[in-house]
Amino acid sequence: MGRKILFITTDQMRFDALGCNGGKTARTPHIDRLAREGINYGRCHAQNVVCMPARATMITGQYVSTHGVWMNGVPLPVDAPSVARQLKEKKGYRTALLGKAHFEPFLDFQLQFAENRMGIENSFGPHRGFDHMELAAHGARGPTHYARWLMLNHPAMAENFYPVLNNTMTQNAFGEGDTGAVQVKRNETPRGLYHTDWVADRAIAYLDSLSSDEDWFVWMSFPDPHHPWDPPAEELSRVNWRDLDVPAGYPGSREKIEQILGEKPRHWLEWWNGTRTTCFEAPPDWVPSTLTTDQLREIDALTHVKNELIDEAVGRVMARIAARGWNDDTDVVFTTDHGEFQGDFGLLFKGPHHVESLMRLPMIWRPAPSANIAPMASDAPVGQVDLAPTFCRIAGIAPGDWMEGSSLPLSTGEASNREAVFTEWDSEFNGLTISLRTLYRDGWIVTAYGKSSIYDGTEGELYDLKNDPRQWRNLWNEPSAAAMKRDLLADLRARAPKPREPRLERVAAV
Repeated sequence: MGRKILFITTDQMRFDALGCNGGKTARTPHIDRLAREGINYGRCHAQNVVCMPARATMITGQYVSTHGVWMNGVPLPVDAPSVARQLKEKKGYRTALLGKAHFEPFLDFQLQFAENRMGIENSFGPHRGFDHMELAAHGARGPTHYARWLMLNHPAMAENFYPVLNNTMTQNAFGEGDTGAVQVKRNETPRGLYHTDWVADRAIAYLDSLSSDEDWFVWMSFPDPHHPWDPPAEELSRVNWRDLDVPAGYPGSREKIEQILGEKPRHWLEWWNGTRTTCFEAPPDWVPSTLTTDQLREIDALTHVKNELIDEAVGRVMARIAARGWNDDTDVVFTTDHGEFQGDFGLLFKGPHHVESLMRLPMIWRPAPSANIAPMASDAPVGQVDLAPTFCRIAGIAPGDWMEGSSLPLSTGEASNREAVFTEWDSEFNGLTISLRTLYRDGWIVTAYGKSSIYDGTEGELYDLKNDPRQWRNLWNEPSAAAMKRDLLADLRARAPKPREPRLERVAAV
């Protein structure tokens, strides 16, 4: 019997959401314990800052340019490599994914994708190397297993959730909370029927279906704290938005926001003031400059509530693993797919913006206690591309030759070999294109803008995180930083993966 693997992901969680990473509001004792007993990676970056590309990197161990899922709505090919399949075929692991997958588009009226057919057909796989899949998304509508379960067993609950999409299949921007904040709704669904607890319930049920001597790889994937902001109303007393200060990354005045964004490439300020919509991940009718501080505080509070519910769900699953006698031989890896502005720069959601709000991720590896790995905190640059090789290392098998990352470091010696981490973005939205390539190295972040419908390829961003941790001062055109910029850009070009040819087709909005 070998080591088992519990892979836990959230959706759109900031690095500082957790107590172990400096969070001061949401109580996350169970995840904090994983960090305390394992390795807490303080410098993990996403390889892409939206869902589908990032999740495709997690399962393949490849950069976005290689696997080809260059933006949401681009399906990962069915024959794409899968670390779940590698574990199953090479070491006989039982494999399951419970919760959000999103390797294939959600908007699929013809049901051409297996992820969407499964819920309708009441089937559970196998798919992409997973023996078993039970899927959920961000609400009570659609073809997922969770939505179908809720509609069949508790149909009155469906109207309680925020309707993310309207009749034109674009995101709604209205709000029904205390402040009228975008995509906020009071949700009267009891906590036990909400998707966070449902995902934990299904993970526990799957684990209980296994015999005690089986090795398993279970991906427990929570849809939260991704928008819309509609956690169960019975839990809202956990955090009163009226008691919160605005987040530290919120600049304050309109004048200060305009000054900061005005120093960045122009699509930042244009999106904020409503001149041009370049962010397809936010409702197109929502203009960020309309965000009030009360609305931001309410959204912040609801996000903290969601994160507390996730932590408690993690605690329940960990307790079940211990009750089965598996804890000593179970590795736990916790991370997210991308971050959230949550008020930084006066913005919400995420999009074509390579800053720490969106790129920097929580990443925790609690090795099985039987492995006798010393806990530590590491600032080595790591990324989602390193997850698949890490799972192979835990299982004691060689990583697939298609994998482009390397196992997360388990010691300071291993960490010393890490120098940089790479992030990429390409998007098309209403005829607008944006292309970004970013490198973090030595406390600096450089982003080179490729030629697009907006930019000529000479623009960019450069930040010194030591002296400007909030990234409010863009040094791209600063003469004193010119040598550093040249060095980082040369390193960026050398590390950039070769684009996949031909490019995969985008078939849906999300």
